[in-house]
Amino acid sequence: MPMIQQPSNVIKLTNVSLVRYKKGKKRFELACYKNKLLEYRSGTETDLDNVLQVPTIFLNASKGETAPNAELVKAWPLPEQSEKPAGGKGSKGGKKGKKSHDDGDDDKSWKDSIIEEILKKGEIQVNANERKELLDRMEREIVEEVAQRLIDPQTKRVYTTGMIKKGLDVLTKQGGHTPQQDSIQHKLGKLNLNEGGKKVQPTPKGSSENSGQATPLTDNDDTTDKGKGRKSDLPMWTGVVATKSTKAQALEAIRALIAWQPIPVMRARMRLRVSCPTSISKQAPKSKIASQEDAEDEGDQGKGTIKDRILSYFEQVESQDVIGEEWEVVGFVEPGAFKGLSEFSSAETKGKGVVQVLDAAVIHEDD
Repeated sequence: MPMIQQPSNVIKLTNVSLVRYKKGKKRFELACYKNKLLEYRSGTETDLDNVLQVPTIFLNASKGETAPNAELVKAWPLPEQSEKPAGGKGSKGGKKGKKSHDDGDDDKSWKDSIIEEILKKGEIQVNANERKELLDRMEREIVEEVAQRLIDPQTKRVYTTGMIKKGLDVLTKQGGHTPQQDSIQHKLGKLNLNEGGKKVQPTPKGSSENSGQATPLTDNDDTTDKGKGRKSDLPMWTGVVATKSTKAQALEAIRALIAWQPIPVMRARMRLRVSCPTSISKQAPKSKIASQEDAEDEGDQGKGTIKDRILSYFEQVESQDVIGEEWEVVGFVEPGAFKGLSEFSSAETKGKGVVQVLDAAVIHEDD
């Protein structure tokens, strides 16, 4: 019995995922390796040859139907060709024309830009089991990343990945937010989660991160159905999606957990070194930034020298010293204070001050 030959233009999609992207009136497809595609979207893989099974843009990859150049041009118009010298061979009075499809490097660059857009914005096509496996893997990576960046405001220790997952599950089930009375945080007072049997108390509204209770909610914030207008103004978490990188989703998860507090969390503190000339540190602040802060804050941060004002940004000072003609302080600040400290230091020292990040997330590890 003669052997049945497979058509040469049919691509075997073993261990390959399709990425589909609609542009204009056509749908375009690429055949990619799943793991490499995720690495490409997260930025760890940059070589397209490692991501694509074949460097071909399809209309239907399963049938081997490639996308004609004419269809690509309709969806992604070719950039205009640079003006040629008048009278040159093949020129038409110096008029601009469009690049030919056979322009070598230019054509390859144009197609590569199309491929990159499809890879970044397209939808990954996988079967149900593969999709579940993909989302489960991404969820584990996201939870691990979040667990490294958030801590318990009272103990200053990291949560287990299981507790972070429970907090995110609460947000997912509540449509991206959580009413405070239904949150895990509200029920944590009944649980023994800290050393020595100390119970975690629910976070009071209006408390600041510096007090150890990190929540931006105020008494005017409405977390019920009547406050739908306010919900959209706060970060939301509705679950893992395959169209975004794990790094981007981890950042969204961190913001949502801090905003809604399904469990009491705050960002791990940053460890910084700030230095500036001693002569400058003894001067009074004069910049517009300092004046604005004075108007907004009548407390200690609005008084004293540049040195005093810099110290006021620190939650805890580890050390400070004068080395030669430089004053230096090392300590811990809340991540939200980093931008203000950097801007204040730059403005007051006219670029002579240095703010150096020694550790982006300082945590206490269990012994």
